[in-house]
Amino acid sequence: MPVIFLLLVVLSRWPGLFPPSFSAVYALVFFAGVCFRGRMGWWLPLVTIMASDVALNFYYQSKGYPVWHLDILRYQLVNYVGYVVVIWLGRRFKPSSSFFALLGGGVLGALLFYVITNTASWLFNPFGNPEYGKNFLGWLTALITGTRNWPQAWEFFRNTLMSGILFTALFGAAIKLTAPAESPADKRAGAREEEPEGEAAAEPEEAGA
Repeated sequence: MPVIFLLLVVLSRWPGLFPPSFSAVYALVFFAGVCFRGRMGWWLPLVTIMASDVALNFYYQSKGYPVWHLDILRYQLVNYVGYVVVIWLGRRFKPSSSFFALLGGGVLGALLFYVITNTASWLFNPFGNPEYGKNFLGWLTALITGTRNWPQAWEFFRNTLMSGILFTALFGAAIKLTAPAESPADKRAGAREEEPEGEAAAEPEEAGA
């Protein structure tokens, strides 16, 4: 599963593969928190994304973008705050959680990532957008309309929401379809484990009578 995770992250971040903000990464990071226990649930997604960020920065540098400028790197750093929040949210769930619980959690993670990163875009304003005044209206502008010469922010929100629903549903369904079914013997074993509690609870009543 870690190898599959690595491959999916790399493929989903291939330049030009998806429209802006339409990404499988939100769902992948969420399910890393769900499926990978212990420290792996933290370091595997973060290190993988960091490595792909470095590769993407070199690619966009070759296209003439100032990706190594301090303001842009500081803005990218906030993305990792969003990833940490999504991983933390994923760790509130388990692979055995219901499909709809996983779907809701994954979509919520994608929306939280959108709000966090767009708030950072408004706060740090790495490209000097004049629309992003340091007030409530400027913050709403960053969340809803964005800046001129770019697609409106609500389009990024739509892509984030749609990709969050699509990829969370796909990965959630894959987990449910590949999870081993509980055998009748396991069910009987679980029932036997619960019986002593009932017997222990009944004994004091009999003694009292």
